[in-house]
Amino acid sequence: MNSTFRVWALVSAFLFLISPAIQAKKASRKSKKDQVVTINTNLGEMKLILYDQTPQHKANFLKLAESGFYDGTAFHRVIRDFMIQGGDPNTKDADPNNDGAGQPDAASIPAEIRPELQHKFGAVAAARQGDYVNPTRASSASQFYIVQNHQGTKHLDGAYTVFGQVISGLDIIDKIAAQPTGPRDRPTTDVKMTVKVDKLKKKKITQLYGYQY
Repeated sequence: MNSTFRVWALVSAFLFLISPAIQAKKASRKSKKDQVVTINTNLGEMKLILYDQTPQHKANFLKLAESGFYDGTAFHRVIRDFMIQGGDPNTKDADPNNDGAGQPDAASIPAEIRPELQHKFGAVAAARQGDYVNPTRASSASQFYIVQNHQGTKHLDGAYTVFGQVISGLDIIDKIAAQPTGPRDRPTTDVKMTVKVDKLKKKKITQLYGYQY
């Protein structure tokens, strides 16, 4: 084996060994951009970010939002000093009695419950069925709730997946929660939503909304 070939072989072997490390480093490199989700209602708009620590919930919500799935749905359950809940496609029809029931064939999302993501004011979390039928605490395919209690709802920590945070429009949460309600805590006047997604530099998000990454 001549020296040139030997050097080439050693270099090739070295590159083969470090290639996975380079790829892993690239994969772990954090993006300088993030998505800002805007939920617009007749009472005003809220802007929120979704957590990278809950990748399946983030990807699912963004997919639904970008497809227009949430447009025309309503906040169907609001409880003052607790939370506001929406995202059920049943709220698009004229029958208020099926609001919150969801679609029977909708796939759930595996729980991504993390101790550092807590139910503070403005937290966005996934609704789900109770433990007695859902012991793995898997999340609804589309329904979510936003914490309205200004002191948070700590009793829900560890039981539901928190996957985002409202970073602008916290007062709108209060306005929605203050709406008169009827049976099953449904607002007597529909609070419909449209949802859009914008991708911005994280530095810009911090400048606009004060959110710290």
